[in-house]
Amino acid sequence: MTLSLFRRRRGAPSTPTVEAAGVEPSYAPVHNGRPDPGEVVWAWVPYEDDPDQGKDRPVLVLAVRNDVVIALQLTSKDHDRDEAQEARAGRFWMDVGSGAWDRQRRPSEVRLNRVLRLDPVAVRREGAALDRAVFEQVVAAARPYL
Repeated sequence: MTLSLFRRRRGAPSTPTVEAAGVEPSYAPVHNGRPDPGEVVWAWVPYEDDPDQGKDRPVLVLAVRNDVVIALQLTSKDHDRDEAQEARAGRFWMDVGSGAWDRQRRPSEVRLNRVLRLDPVAVRREGAALDRAVFEQVVAAARPYL
């Protein structure tokens, strides 16, 4: 499952963009205020059941291509307890640990099969870089969806 989205402000309609085919994630975080692969940044992400609504959430940047940020959403909700139910619903998660993207340093999970395409303008702040080894594990697990 993929999601194409350009959000400049809340309530703005989504606009389809490039397909994920051919995306080659590469770890290249640079603390420069711009989203770079390997960084967890914050952006507005729509809800799956109502794309006109959503919330600010951390996302892991996999790649930036043609001024489009390819990312996966993170959550601090623990889906290990309801893993079978999530899988039946078509949602697959992976633990990535904690980091400075969460002020409370709660453990996070990344959604592997909801690929987001974001306008860099929609990204509001950097959180932190994910550990390179964890980034590579996420990329390997998400590869079928890229």
